[in-house]
Amino acid sequence: MSDSGSLVTIRGLSHGYMEAGVRRAVLSDLSVSLPKGSFTALVGRSGSGKSTLLNLISGMDVAQEGEIFFDGVSLRSLDETARTRLRRTQMGFVFQAFNLIPTLTVLENLQLPMALVGVDERQQRRRATEMLERLGLADRGGAYSDRLSGGEQQRVAVARALLHEPSLILADEPTGNLDFENAQRVIELLESEGRERGVTVLMVTHDPDFLQAADQVYRLHRGQLHEEERP
Repeated sequence: MSDSGSLVTIRGLSHGYMEAGVRRAVLSDLSVSLPKGSFTALVGRSGSGKSTLLNLISGMDVAQEGEIFFDGVSLRSLDETARTRLRRTQMGFVFQAFNLIPTLTVLENLQLPMALVGVDERQQRRRATEMLERLGLADRGGAYSDRLSGGEQQRVAVARALLHEPSLILADEPTGNLDFENAQRVIELLESEGRERGVTVLMVTHDPDFLQAADQVYRLHRGQLHEEERP
């Protein structure tokens, strides 16, 4: 049963993959709740299952065992079309690989997720322009994404995840390609979204400098989540 005070509730989640005919368990009877408006940091060694957990929460993959509830609705009860609609309207993603569209300008990349949820074009442009200014990219709106540096692409990817005003942000190493100053700017933006709009943020990170922004920190180890003290 879901927790009414949480946006995401996970109960008894287990998931694994077949390798050379042998099942490799990645997540094992994992349970956790993400309170609405909370900022949660997820740490763990490479290969521990952090990205797998994000994919399951997003509904991109379906858990082999256990339940994931999004705002009280079981993801298992939704078909693929309904899960896609949920991701499009209620979730924002920051991927390690950016996933920007190289044939679109920066501004067009930012407007696309808003267009998909019905925001009018004038509003799209205003929100996108304001966000670029906040991230120090005001002069890059007309550039094509493949002309940006890795750090610039990362900031655009963060902006794109926020502009359609989702309820949940899933961020996989959002500061991995940034210097300290720009990484701090991104963390402050994610934190302010949570505080001002009640957005729930789950961020995978290896950077201890940014764990202080989190309300809670979990380490994923041997398929289980272990809560750690904030630094």
